[in-house]
Amino acid sequence: MTTALPERAGRRCHNVLNPLHSCQYFSPDLGRELAGVGVTDRSAAYFAVRAAAMGPVGAGTVTATFYNFRHELVARHVPMVWRTASPEVALAARERAADATLRRLLGDEVIASEEVAEAARLALRATEACTRTARPLYAAHADLPVPDEPHLALWHAATLLREHRGDGHLAVLLDAALDPVEALVSHTATGRGMAPKWALSTRGWHRDDWDAAAGRLRERGLLTAEGELTQDGVALRKEIEVRTDRLDAAPYEHLGAAGVERLTELATGLVSTALAAGAFPEGMIGKA
Repeated sequence: MTTALPERAGRRCHNVLNPLHSCQYFSPDLGRELAGVGVTDRSAAYFAVRAAAMGPVGAGTVTATFYNFRHELVARHVPMVWRTASPEVALAARERAADATLRRLLGDEVIASEEVAEAARLALRATEACTRTARPLYAAHADLPVPDEPHLALWHAATLLREHRGDGHLAVLLDAALDPVEALVSHTATGRGMAPKWALSTRGWHRDDWDAAAGRLRERGLLTAEGELTQDGVALRKEIEVRTDRLDAAPYEHLGAAGVERLTELATGLVSTALAAGAFPEGMIGKA
């Protein structure tokens, strides 16, 4: 049974749940755990832990499902990384890193709280309405077992909801005819995307790639000469989010308005604590 929600309620819930998953990628705990199993390169570690649920896949699969990474960067590490750490080893290291990261950011008292347990129950209930069809990263993660400890169950549910929305978002980007770099440039121009230096250093693209993508967006009338979104550009990015919301509505409608409101409230408190503890690097988000 589904329930109509207030406008953008699902997106707001996603926006405060997602950091509980994504903070691990910036955590020293992840680097330490992956180094412990022989993976010392930061990009290799990211590809390994995020792709591991799909099994020992090749570079093409990772590029296709991650969308905005330069294929040459992916191919430098995949499938070679599986010779160092199998997907099973990478997944176990990722869970240990998630445990250490959440404990460090939230503290043991919060980890053991009823609020975390309640958030886990609500988030897992939302995942009951996620669907595997045409969602490869979500589907792979949905086959993984739910951890027993509430904070890890919450992290697992946040991962499922992130990848479910992400798979749908990529379909919308493709339909909007935004290639990987154009998607990055236009998102950065909203002021809510990754700063160029972060996008370039983590996604494998070069400044020439960025500038060429900006040129193509200007030709389409989506970007100004100063790098700001035009009216059409603003409208396109808004439509992308609206269409992504539509594809991602089922989990939150299944949870219901009251459940979404409560999960958003709980996750907001947890993320605020994590942010105050330095969950993400300064200067990561922005236009400059």
